[in-house]
Amino acid sequence: MLLALDVGNTHAVGGLFDGDRLVTGWRVNTQANATPDELAVLWHGLLATRSVDVAMLEGACLASVVPAATPSYLQLLQESLRLRTVVIGVGIDLGLEVQVANPHEAGADRIANALAARERYGKPAIVVDFGTTTNFDVVSAGGNYIGGALAPGVTASLEALVGKAAKLFRVPLVKPPAAIGRDTTTAMQSGAVFGYVGLVEGLVDRIRAELGGSATTVATGGLARLIAPETDRIQHVDPDLTLHGIRLIWERNRP
Repeated sequence: MLLALDVGNTHAVGGLFDGDRLVTGWRVNTQANATPDELAVLWHGLLATRSVDVAMLEGACLASVVPAATPSYLQLLQESLRLRTVVIGVGIDLGLEVQVANPHEAGADRIANALAARERYGKPAIVVDFGTTTNFDVVSAGGNYIGGALAPGVTASLEALVGKAAKLFRVPLVKPPAAIGRDTTTAMQSGAVFGYVGLVEGLVDRIRAELGGSATTVATGGLARLIAPETDRIQHVDPDLTLHGIRLIWERNRP
């Protein structure tokens, strides 16, 4: 079995694969300053809650976009869990070319998303990953990662609005009944949800035009199920896309 780990700015997501089948998963808060010992207690406990013995694991594959957390996670996997570990980054076999100005700046999660989208949904493709930021990752007709766009995430946008406007307050991040808000709460929800739909549609349309007019669009990330149903620009919602990309890269680099 493979332990796939995606360490993001807000959450660290783990997935346990038996071959190409995702057996179970976990989502925990990312603690950038957690020590290897703290991570060991956490992840030994998480594995135990699903009756997973470390001896069942063949290895681990790590995608991290939090540099401060990466060394502790690597020590957790290699020393505490004693797993053969692949760390995603340029310099290993990624299964595609990273055709951007500085490949070392490309996030490991974005590379994993691009590979998984190509393998699961074809090419060209656009991945919209709704996380702390919203990442638009683009796979060319040739099957390579060619870049994309970064936008403030839905939650981050709403938090920034509340933080900058004295009379506004935190509201539940849910779809309002109409675009015309009848009070402050529904007006803010309209801007956050329907306004974000407009952002997604505008960027997807521009990216498709630059690709030649068409591309399959896949949504993933924590808020994909909130935004995706409100637009016809997204054809697939795949909550586990990044984990599958991590698995695919592991299979190309397994020790």
